[in-house]
Amino acid sequence: MRRRYFKQSLFFALVTLSAGLLLFSLGGLLVYIFLNGFRAVTWDFLTLPPMDSMTKGGILPAILGTLYLTLGAVAVALPLGIVSAIYLTEYARQGKIVRVIRIGVNCLAGVPSVVFGLFGLGFFVVFLGFGSCILSGALTLGILILPTIIGATEEALKAVPQTFREASLALGVSKWLTIWKVVLPSALPGILTGSILGIGRAAGETAPIMFTAAAFYTAKLPGSIFDEVMALPYHIYVLATAGTFIDQTRPLQYGTVLVLVGLVLGIDLFAIVIRSVVRKKKRW
Repeated sequence: MRRRYFKQSLFFALVTLSAGLLLFSLGGLLVYIFLNGFRAVTWDFLTLPPMDSMTKGGILPAILGTLYLTLGAVAVALPLGIVSAIYLTEYARQGKIVRVIRIGVNCLAGVPSVVFGLFGLGFFVVFLGFGSCILSGALTLGILILPTIIGATEEALKAVPQTFREASLALGVSKWLTIWKVVLPSALPGILTGSILGIGRAAGETAPIMFTAAAFYTAKLPGSIFDEVMALPYHIYVLATAGTFIDQTRPLQYGTVLVLVGLVLGIDLFAIVIRSVVRKKKRW
């Protein structure tokens, strides 16, 4: 009995220590970024374009570019991911083909982002002739986060009790209406969780947009989806490799990182609030 109690206590201690180390590392990283970057974040920094070889001015074009690319990626990946997950979970016969598709989706989730960038460059930029623009970048990022959304949506659909489907079908409701009116509303909080994960990854990726959408420098805002944009991740990379200007751009670099972290957290918080509202309505 004492031995079992000792093992349990040791296990809980290790779990608590792991969680504490994780929170400490994350907190330390956020504090470090904040202390080095908060002095650079001013109203002019948020509302002006870069100036003097990006050693002065602000990051407004990069903020808007990141928003456009992230929202565009989610707009592309979310419908495709939900429809794919519905097919795999509700319609497809569970067999070798479905297992192969799931293996392919899981493999795509582990592919390095630079590979997606090269694919976007070859297919969207060159083959389809879109050029380096918001559309090419959003489509590439959409494909990048598609496996995450498919996986999260599948798990959310599987978590809906089978009795919900059976009760709806027993009342004479068609299968599609059952999915639309019963299954999807019940799975929506889990689907939104997958969307939150996708948003975080899409907003922070550099390699895919470097080849498909991001401009080294542009002071003007995009006028259409076929224009190049600056983006916060690529702008951070440019500032971090500024050569002789690296000391001058160091505060701007940390300020840009702080803005990117705040932007991602803000978008995620908005999605979390929507998920909480959906859950409350579901309980009612």
